[in-house]
This record gives sequence, structure tokens and C-alpha cells, in this order.
Amino acid sequence: MNIPGELIPITLFIVMGFVAVFLPISRALARRADRQSLQPKVPPEIFGRLERIEQAVDAIAIEVERISEGQRFTTQLLSEGRQKAGALPAADSSSAPRG
Repeated sequence: MNIPGELIPITLFIVMGFVAVFLPISRALARRADRQSLQPKVPPEIFGRLERIEQAVDAIAIEVERISEGQRFTTQLLSEGRQKAGALPAADSSSAPRG
């Protein structure tokens, strides 16, 4: 096969032109595909459900905090009551009336 000498530079310039044009285009398409694959495909109605779940969890957290505050208060009252009961003098068995 005999290739003429002037065909090689012409072919080289044509290939370089294709590379110069299509390389940035292919990179842009690849980046776009990567970005789209990283973004989750979540339907809009899911966002509403997630918002309601978040509000419910916040309400539960507030209620749990109220319960724990009530338990702390009750525990404090019980411990103060025991301290006061321990501070009272014990009844003397010799002074108790006999019957």
C-alpha cells in the first residue's frame, strides 16, 4: 500500500481538529453525568414526609425532656423527704406509755 506523502499532514490536522473539538465536549458530558449521579433522585412528596417526621421527632424530644425534668423533681422531693425524716429524733421507748 502506497500512501502519498502529502496525505499524512492533512490527516494529522484533521484528527487534531476532531480531538480539539470533541475532547472538551466529552469532558463536559462526563462531568454532567457525574454530577447527576451524585444528586439523589428524591420525589418532592418525600420532602413533605421528611419534614413531618422531623417535626414529630422534635416534639418527642421536648416531651422526653419534660419527663426527665419531672423525674428529677420527684427524685429531689423524695430525697429531701428522707433527709427530713432522718433528722427527726427517734421516739424513746422508755417514755412510751405502757398499757
